[in-house]
Amino acid sequence: MTNLRFRQIHLDFHTSEEIPGIGSAFDANEFADTLAEANVNSVTCFSRCHHGWIYHETAKFPERKHPHLTCNLLAEQIEACHARGIRVPIYVTVRWDHFTARQHPEWLVVDENGCFVGTKPYEAGFYRQLCLNSPYVDFLEAQTVEVCETLPTDGFFFDIVFSTPCSCEDCKRDMLAAGMDPANPQERALFADQVLQRFQERMTAAVRAHHPEATIFYNSGHVGPRHRPILHNFTHLELESLPGGGWGYMHFPIAQRFARTLGVDTMGMTGKFHTTWGDFSSFKNPAALEFECLHMLALGAKCSIGDQLHPTGRICAETYKLIGGVYAKVKAAEPWCEGARPLVDIALMTSEEWVGGGHAGMPPATIGATRILQELRQQFNIVDSQSELSGYKVVVLPDEIPLDEALTAKLSAYIAGGGAVLATHKSGLNPEGNAFALRELGVEFVGEARYSPDFIVAGKLGGPRPETPVVMYSRGVETRPQPGAEILSTMVLPYFNRTWRHFCSHGHTPAAGPADYPGAVRNGNCIYLMHPVFSLYARRAPRWCKDLVAGALALLLPEPLVEAQGPSTLLLTLNEQPQAGRLVLHALHYVPERRGQELDTIEDILPVYDVKVSVRAERPVERVTLEPQGEPLEFTLRDGRVGFTIPRIEGHQLVVLA
Repeated sequence: MTNLRFRQIHLDFHTSEEIPGIGSAFDANEFADTLAEANVNSVTCFSRCHHGWIYHETAKFPERKHPHLTCNLLAEQIEACHARGIRVPIYVTVRWDHFTARQHPEWLVVDENGCFVGTKPYEAGFYRQLCLNSPYVDFLEAQTVEVCETLPTDGFFFDIVFSTPCSCEDCKRDMLAAGMDPANPQERALFADQVLQRFQERMTAAVRAHHPEATIFYNSGHVGPRHRPILHNFTHLELESLPGGGWGYMHFPIAQRFARTLGVDTMGMTGKFHTTWGDFSSFKNPAALEFECLHMLALGAKCSIGDQLHPTGRICAETYKLIGGVYAKVKAAEPWCEGARPLVDIALMTSEEWVGGGHAGMPPATIGATRILQELRQQFNIVDSQSELSGYKVVVLPDEIPLDEALTAKLSAYIAGGGAVLATHKSGLNPEGNAFALRELGVEFVGEARYSPDFIVAGKLGGPRPETPVVMYSRGVETRPQPGAEILSTMVLPYFNRTWRHFCSHGHTPAAGPADYPGAVRNGNCIYLMHPVFSLYARRAPRWCKDLVAGALALLLPEPLVEAQGPSTLLLTLNEQPQAGRLVLHALHYVPERRGQELDTIEDILPVYDVKVSVRAERPVERVTLEPQGEPLEFTLRDGRVGFTIPRIEGHQLVVLA
């Protein structure tokens, strides 16, 4: 497996032909020294950008060299960085290339209405997409091969590589030849996936023919279940996730908790920008950048920070003061991150596999479930239908996971082997949505709830008010418990549904009397909740939804890996370093705030004190230390658990159990 470096830079250089003096202030020694002093040990630099310009000498494509380039920029960047032990993967744009789009409009992606996809004729931007089933790919391969043959090549970062259905003449012709119907949207999407895979296989083969050890990554702005069938073309995964650029703070943990299950090394990618790419002369708050990078380490990823080089080639000293301060902390933590793997109890099935999702639109059920499990300090991965489940103690099916025959059989075998399942709302139903496929849940499908909002009495699921009805804002599913199933929570109905003829007060109708359907049911190792509690939490964050989930998990997982007393904003992740024979707990306390209308950020680090933690340890523990300080902590051993108190967490603290 590729072993990535921990402290990387992704150095954008999309530079217009209208700007003179490209690279005129570039000083190779200043450039590389600035990176080295900022603790950077890998930097991705540009061969060809979204404008379509090349930033090095090129015999094959001299017309594409930036018209105002004053030096052999990429070659000089590589030489200076290599002299300082800094790795230099090479950036090549794929679907966005403004030069090619203007020269070859016949290679552009065409939608079902006959229009080009992306930037309109009189809009600013280079976002028209080029078709990967056109002769454009011949150029892409030739340009990549020239790089391989003329420059030291550590690896490639191929950017903007995603599947887009296309109705250009090449695609229509080849679909017909393959017996496919170009007028059918589903078949166009399937063909687009095939085109993407063929393209990646072709490019990967070209690179490996010249540099078998080079790293290769194809970026589409999000990593998820769609990467599983094409993963053989990648050496590793880079998770682009700039919180201020539309991804938000929930995207990275969702993407990484899935990506780390795929068996390749992973790297998180944020940006030094206040917002997103191309935000010149802006600086992220140090606390925000610190959290984003240390969160990557906590979840088992290496770090990459995005920057953009000025057209003159002069590197920004202030930017690398910011990055250097954060990367100093990353470097100090590396000994406890090298070779680490996550310890987990729970597999959270992502609904992205069925309802889709991307960097700017993850499914609410997945977001809400991730939030709740993180706030409960549960240790979990995110999985899909192809994942192996046997190593998990609990599988969570959030709100909208349909079960075909194969997934039903997999879950039934998992339950028979002693595994537990928590399912909510429509999860567990067959693909038609008219019956529960997973009979182990112990409920029979009746239909959508007749009343909404209705009210749940937590009962045996506990929480701060177990006997008081609380409102459930989203419509649930009525079920009938099967013989032997236990009702954990009951329901209360409103007087009536709110309509133009029947309404009460400003919002919903108040509670009236008991319902004839349950709110939560337990059948052996399975618990079913009738409401979409995870989607509801993503949208409105009612505390009682988290309490219901906490109560269910307390029954299914009475001895979780990690327990702690502290604010819900405290994140705890437990990793293992098998070769070193130790457990590593990351404690992070950073609080993102919506200080502007468009994005969350972190400005202040709020310390927390005297946090009591208990860890389930399945290996002997002889000492507990705070790292990298090397300070010993007092601890207790009782019933297979290690108890200790962290005296102070100011942003991030490592605790090592050895």
